[in-house]
Amino acid sequence: MTKRLADRARVVREARAFFDSRGFLEVETPIAVPSPGSDLHLDAYRLSGARELYLATSPEYQMKRLLAEGHRRIHQVSRVFRAGEFGERHNPEFTMLEWYRAPGSLDDVIADTEQLVARTTDGMVTLGTRRIPTLPPYERIGIVDAFVQHAHVSEAEVLAWASHDEDRFYRVLVETVEPALARIDRPLLLHRYPIEQASLARACPDDPRFAERFELWIAGVELCNGFGELTDAAEQRRRLEKDAQDRARLAKDVYPIDERFLAALARGLPPCAGNALGLDRLVAMALGSTSLDDVVAFRFDEL
Repeated sequence: MTKRLADRARVVREARAFFDSRGFLEVETPIAVPSPGSDLHLDAYRLSGARELYLATSPEYQMKRLLAEGHRRIHQVSRVFRAGEFGERHNPEFTMLEWYRAPGSLDDVIADTEQLVARTTDGMVTLGTRRIPTLPPYERIGIVDAFVQHAHVSEAEVLAWASHDEDRFYRVLVETVEPALARIDRPLLLHRYPIEQASLARACPDDPRFAERFELWIAGVELCNGFGELTDAAEQRRRLEKDAQDRARLAKDVYPIDERFLAALARGLPPCAGNALGLDRLVAMALGSTSLDDVVAFRFDEL
């Protein structure tokens, strides 16, 4: 199939115009960073040279530093890199659309997401014979409730897996829960993740077992990952150190903690929320596909 680069450019322009019209400042942060994060499931590319630097897996740390400096609504279209991720919906290098509101709540960012997706898809996603309306509001379901409903397990079991058996948590999610959700012909906002599955998100005020995290899923495609952001520097350090210990235990590379990011939190980060959206995936879906092959100029195996 001919790559739809002109169509891609149109959708990207539409996404930028969406944020421009809402008073967001477009920013650019470095691709080469001293810490690519500590997420257990993301591996980074290290650059050669005298200074230890990595290709960014997300612009999150630097964008939050800009929030701490006084910027209040910012967005960025950024190239990011994640080692070992390749497939129909993955590429080691891809385009991320990330934005933050300060002050801002998770509901504010969810509303941004719904309106952005509706605008860039003209209110409807068409995938073969499937037609999925994208006008808001979207149905919300707690991820633990999704386990209970589709995997027929208890809340206590799911929370225990999230805390002590993460492999089983993700195996049941991928093999049972996600396929069930993929058959639903409407957008779904999975939210209220177990706190162990959201090291950069604040706890839900009504129940600290859960975090202010959400993902948007359409037809089995995860489009984004959003947080009500953690602003407590001491708690953030504790979580990052735990992530590092977990990576070491699994014999994975352990990346440096970004001290300047933590210093920004210590100086004071206003209550804020943000979202990281896979722009290539959104473009593909807007054009009636779930494959990145159709909407990127060159895939990893075409270089």
